Amino acid sequence: MKLNFNYDGNIACRAILQDQLEKLDIKYQLLDLGQIEISDDVSEDSFTALQDSLKKYAIHIIDNPKGQLIQKIKDVIIEIVYEKDKFPNVTISQYLSEKLNFRYGYITNVFSEYTHTSIENFIIIQKIERAKKMIIEEELTLTEISLELNYSSVAYLSTQFKKVTGLTPSMFKRIVDKRRQLSNSE
Repeated sequence: MKLNFNYDGNIACRAILQDQLEKLDIKYQLLDLGQIEISDDVSEDSFTALQDSLKKYAIHIIDNPKGQLIQKIKDVIIEIVYEKDKFPNVTISQYLSEKLNFRYGYITNVFSEYTHTSIENFIIIQKIERAKKMIIEEELTLTEISLELNYSSVAYLSTQFKKVTGLTPSMFKRIVDKRRQLSNSE
């Protein structure tokens, strides 16, 4: 039997964190994406056990300030891309600066130094991943997708989609449809 499933990575991560913290009887409060406030002192053994239990899910505790900043940058970008009402009325550079309380130049330097890519490239990759998800799950037209993702035109979305995936959105949709047909015929 073959099962297909859909999940939201952020919700799944929060559920895993809650489960692991509760198993270790650690009092906590979930904050923004990627942040937890621990209420009580945690023994070194409990902290090590938490780190070990989270590693199974590829979740790592970030203990350096620049690593924390990079994760916050990624979280803000993902939040913008995946929640339409989060698209700022200002430029993304201004939005990141205001949200993170750092100059944009500093943010971009730290991000590219540690990730070896630019913030702009990370945004494009996230938008294309979201476009792929929308094609697969929501079966929206390319016009609807380009509007949802704040592209100026379908042509611009298609150009970026092909640069990132090597396929046009139409080719990608045909492959998805063909795979659906094959899995439904099994």
